[in-house]
Amino acid sequence: MKSKKRKNSIKYSKLFILISLFLFCLMIGRVSQIATSKEIDGVNLQELASRRTTKTDVVSAKRGSIYSVNGDILAQNVSSYKLIAYLDPKRTTNEKRPQHVVDKEDTARKLAPILGMEEAEVLRYLSKENVYQTEFGVKGKGLSELVKKQIEDLNLPGLAFYESFKRYYPKGNFASYTIGYTKESSDDDNTIKGEMGIEKEYNELLKGEDGYSRYQKDLQGYKIPNTPVEVKDAVQGKDIYLTIDSNIQFFVEQAMHNADKEYDWQWFTVTIMDAKTGAILATSASPSFDPNKRNITNYLDLLISSPYEPGSTMKTFTYMAAMENGVYNGSETYKSGVYTTSDGTEIGDWNRNGWGVISFDKGYAMSSNVGVINIINRHMSSVMLRQYFRKLGFGRKSGIELPNESKGNLEFKYETEIYNAGFGQGITTTPIQNVKAMTPLTNDGMLLKPFIVSKIVNSDTGEVVLENKREELERVASTSTVQKMIELMSDCVNGIGNTGSGYRIDSGELIGKTGTAQIANEKSGGYLSGKEDIISSFSGIYPKSNPQVIIYASVAKPSGGSQKPVSNTVKEIVTNISKYFGNQDSDTSSLVVQDYKVENFINKKVEKVTTLLQANGVRYILLGNGDKVMRQTPSVNDTITSGDVVYLITNDSSISIPNVLGLSSKVAKSILEQLNVKVNLDGVGYVVNQSIPEGTPITEGMEINLALMPKYTIE
Repeated sequence: MKSKKRKNSIKYSKLFILISLFLFCLMIGRVSQIATSKEIDGVNLQELASRRTTKTDVVSAKRGSIYSVNGDILAQNVSSYKLIAYLDPKRTTNEKRPQHVVDKEDTARKLAPILGMEEAEVLRYLSKENVYQTEFGVKGKGLSELVKKQIEDLNLPGLAFYESFKRYYPKGNFASYTIGYTKESSDDDNTIKGEMGIEKEYNELLKGEDGYSRYQKDLQGYKIPNTPVEVKDAVQGKDIYLTIDSNIQFFVEQAMHNADKEYDWQWFTVTIMDAKTGAILATSASPSFDPNKRNITNYLDLLISSPYEPGSTMKTFTYMAAMENGVYNGSETYKSGVYTTSDGTEIGDWNRNGWGVISFDKGYAMSSNVGVINIINRHMSSVMLRQYFRKLGFGRKSGIELPNESKGNLEFKYETEIYNAGFGQGITTTPIQNVKAMTPLTNDGMLLKPFIVSKIVNSDTGEVVLENKREELERVASTSTVQKMIELMSDCVNGIGNTGSGYRIDSGELIGKTGTAQIANEKSGGYLSGKEDIISSFSGIYPKSNPQVIIYASVAKPSGGSQKPVSNTVKEIVTNISKYFGNQDSDTSSLVVQDYKVENFINKKVEKVTTLLQANGVRYILLGNGDKVMRQTPSVNDTITSGDVVYLITNDSSISIPNVLGLSSKVAKSILEQLNVKVNLDGVGYVVNQSIPEGTPITEGMEINLALMPKYTIE
């Protein structure tokens, strides 16, 4: 019996040994397979090991800046910092040079007043257990260069900073729809993406290309000594210079601001184009927004993205179509007042009683709908009208360098639709199409392409990688047509009792055509019938004798149904432009202007910087009594002249409010915000009053109000 049990025991022992041997062989086989194979179960082992031992630090590319044609910064990246504290004692390898927070109470006591936090709150962050590092909430993010310097001067161990960038728009709502805005990534990858305007259209060029530093790391994440480092340099974003003239843009925005004090409207837009090149010198919309705050009520850029029925400014182009088809006779007459179509529809002039029997020339001056109808009915067809409108650029995109451009609607087929199209109803256009269509009248019949980007520059080398200039598309009007239309537009504005007489200026050099369009009823069809349910507009040229600018302005639902918001605004802009162009020669003829490209003075000794500026004849103002420059205005590579001033902010924590009277809003705001003073602007232009006197010590949360007036104002 015992012998039988022993045999069974030996049998099971052999089986166990065989199973163990089999499992061991399987294990050896699996290890061999792993050792000799690149991929197991769809996983690349080499890549997996590399990911676990390789660390890649991203070197962020700096987003390019956006400038006006004058060189004023309209959008730029500014540095901000996040404070972190290392808490793990293992980070320190040399007790004489600690790399973690040693004295948490002392650190909290010294950090609290700089961060604007309670000491106990800072200590709570520093007292976290079993963590390698900690941050300090909202108060520890978005720190300025000056705050960073104050913390560094404490010489506290274990503190460090992560640098990031945010987009800053020094001029606030200045040309904001054109410039657009960006959105920062919610992650810590420092990504900034354009969401509107130039920021969106040129996002790829502006953002550049990130670089990296790649190396082997140990279990703690530190670089393994004597191992290679793979480095790829970041490619910085390109700088974009717009055609926007800062002074003319100020004139436009100030005039619209002044009109806003007296009138209400749904929206208001003004665009100024260089009459000889097609460059957009200014464009603005109301309501506007500040890209720094993103207080946007309408995401559509009125210049290009929100077409509407233009009204009687289209009569200019209907008259041109008749002239170019050889069917226009300005002396031909018709009976004004009301016209009845073949289906019994009555279409009337704005004065339904009319002016009796008048000529087509007079019909243009009086903005007669019936005059347009008679020209089309007697001498033209829908094909002739549509073809010429399309030739001028209506019904298609202009190709301007902005996103989300609309082509509008140029559909008309039936009799009433054709007549309505002739005086700007039933079709839709955009302001950019209207200013483009005016260019033949300032270029002897040649149609120009509009553009808003002057040039694109490599920010590292200064090389101009793209430059836009006057681009001729095609000749669309004869010299005789141009001369006749200039005559008609002049009579419209300067003739007594004509519809454009509210735009007349003393010189008689402003000419153009007014428009009043009904607003379509989107709910029930037809048109709204209220007194204010209109779009008032003006399309003009200045000066008549030697055109320099094309002007287009329109306002929706103006209070009282008045043309005054547009006429007052246009005349104020023209008056300031006249002085601006005229003063440019007389003011600078006796000056010797020397250009100076501003260098990088940051972290340099004040004594050396001031010596350099003096040697170049550049005026400067020191803010603070420190020995090192921490911030500067203007920025690096800005070009200034002998009349400009360089402001140097030093490493002095007791800086007081400077005198900013007479400075442009851009310069004044830049200086004060670099001193951590919140700036509120009232008006546009140059500082005429500051709410806090010069010499007042700067305190946390301080706000200053700056009253502004333009450099060139109406007498």
